[in-house]
Amino acid sequence: MHPFLYTLAADEPTARRIAATDPAAAFIAGGTTLIDLMKLNVEHPAQLVDITRLPLAKVEELPDGGIRVGAMVRNSDLANHMLIQARYPVLSQALLAGASPQLRNMATTGGNILQRTRCWYFRDTATPCNKRDPGSGCSALHGQNRIHAVLGASDHCIATHASDMCVALAALGAIVRIHGPSGDRALPFSIFHLVPGAHPERETALQHGELIVGIDIPRLPFATRSVYLKVRDRRSYAFALASAAVALDIRDGIIRDARVALGGVATKPWRSQAAESALVGKTAGSAAYHAAAMAALEGAVPRARNAFKIELAKRTLMRALARAGALA
Repeated sequence: MHPFLYTLAADEPTARRIAATDPAAAFIAGGTTLIDLMKLNVEHPAQLVDITRLPLAKVEELPDGGIRVGAMVRNSDLANHMLIQARYPVLSQALLAGASPQLRNMATTGGNILQRTRCWYFRDTATPCNKRDPGSGCSALHGQNRIHAVLGASDHCIATHASDMCVALAALGAIVRIHGPSGDRALPFSIFHLVPGAHPERETALQHGELIVGIDIPRLPFATRSVYLKVRDRRSYAFALASAAVALDIRDGIIRDARVALGGVATKPWRSQAAESALVGKTAGSAAYHAAAMAALEGAVPRARNAFKIELAKRTLMRALARAGALA
């Protein structure tokens, strides 16, 4: 681990000012990802700005019926919050499917959104990785790529986005609230995370010195009938090989509206509007769910060791949709 400065920020303006004036500074909250990567010499910030004292740990109702989640809300607190469990069970289920109780007690909402890939080559500084060292190459393309992405990848990177929580937030159409040197921004979740393209080192639309202060989850009445399903190598403390976050609005047997997002198979939390379109207006049932699964994985590109993910993701999505449909 490289030497670094540590600053405990007393308030948000101070935190943002310090980070904005130091190009090698990074914010730290729970540290459940950042500290690991610092130990591996993947990340080496010159200064850590501790934001744990900032008043960003509330879950609040919005006037329009949505919910605002502060960036410092711990994953365990969010998963067990009565408003989240009642209105957005898919989010609670996704959080409880991730990591371990100890990590959920430390990890924050803002940090989870910025969670970095679990690609073996990204975390191993002895191997080339375009995400870690732009232009060095992608070892996963022709290496051990069983856990890697089949959607949203490029010739420069096939690393999979690892978060469970983000898959649920993508399905719910969350908004990321940001404060920064150039003012405040509110970014739809669909554009906050970036696909790698030719620049896999650019993972989000967040600019240096900007601070995530919260997440707004829009009012979505049929999200009370939502499901998160995760398939992994072992039952606990394992990342998804495929996952699905779904919500269905079914009236008189017809799907009136739908939300679908996939995890474990893409380079970012993958909302599938193609799958949603395949569902709306159809009779709820296996035929509609199969059509949605086919639409969601259209264009998937397998590599030598991860082709199984395409069929696995389809089956995971169909199963999640069937469970959500049964709640109607």
